[in-house]
Amino acid sequence: MRILYAIQGTGNGHLSRALDIIPCLQKHGEVDILVSGIQGDLPLPYEIKFRFKGLSFIFGKSGGVDLWKTFARTNIRKLIKNINSLPVEQYDLVINDFEPVSAWACYLKNVECIALSHQSAVLNKKYAQPDAIDNIGKLILQNYAPASISYGFHFQSNNSTIFTPVIRQQVRHHEISDLGHYTVYLPSFDDNTLVKMLSEYDDIRWHVFSKHNKKKTVYKNITIQPIDNPLFTESMASSTGVLCGAGFETPAEALFLGKKLLVIPMKNQYEQQLNAAALRAMSVTVVKSFKRKYQPIISWWLTEGKSIQVNYPDMTQNIVDMLVLRHTEVPADLARF
Repeated sequence: MRILYAIQGTGNGHLSRALDIIPCLQKHGEVDILVSGIQGDLPLPYEIKFRFKGLSFIFGKSGGVDLWKTFARTNIRKLIKNINSLPVEQYDLVINDFEPVSAWACYLKNVECIALSHQSAVLNKKYAQPDAIDNIGKLILQNYAPASISYGFHFQSNNSTIFTPVIRQQVRHHEISDLGHYTVYLPSFDDNTLVKMLSEYDDIRWHVFSKHNKKKTVYKNITIQPIDNPLFTESMASSTGVLCGAGFETPAEALFLGKKLLVIPMKNQYEQQLNAAALRAMSVTVVKSFKRKYQPIISWWLTEGKSIQVNYPDMTQNIVDMLVLRHTEVPADLARF
């Protein structure tokens, strides 16, 4: 069986999930990997068959997506060329993690595309919604990577097509401790902004992981270092709490590790507004920004905040087996899955 697994490469969340999903897919056949996007920092230890610039959201430095740079750096002509030339019809199964090139190639060539992503779940109305509905953001989420059928991951499972998060094996089996520091991952803020804001809490040791810094730097109680997956995992597993954006993988991993969590959703990123609403409904602390009016909430979280109990079992192989059984012709001896 030939399988195409297409991954969104903006940010590290999709790539992180792929580390666990790819070995599960490889048990069912030959897997070709496609990655599109230019904002990821996490290398995959697998051969990448197709790598495209795709349609990447560009992080800004003041807490949001830089819409101008996002549009300016998008080469529509090349994107269309990549879509038209991708041979999706040569595969027995196409699984898509919010990746637009393969999704639109399947759509135009009438090939079944199976979505397996957080985005497939985040618009489900059974989950808490933000106070303000961003109709443009909602339209983008619905049409960015069209699929024939969708399965999703969310902070809480809701039905047979929405599952609890995939937790990386490195995180799932990591020793957990509390060394008193706080781990920070806010890629849409620049280092100067983070230093200025975090310095307000001078009795806290902050471990900041930055997309904007190439070497380790220490400012009094703040350590800033480049993105490094093992170091980030170690820091998070040994932290008191985690301060991050309202993405999916990092908050999910922090919850799994039993760390108290505070999230700041990106501006101009409707998915993060939806995530923030879902997390708030679970009693996770959410603030809109680092503005001074939110400092009392951050201070309360540092002194009084508690972790949220979750149950995220390791179901990745079961989920992949189920998808293969439902969407391909499989030998009888695999029908037990």
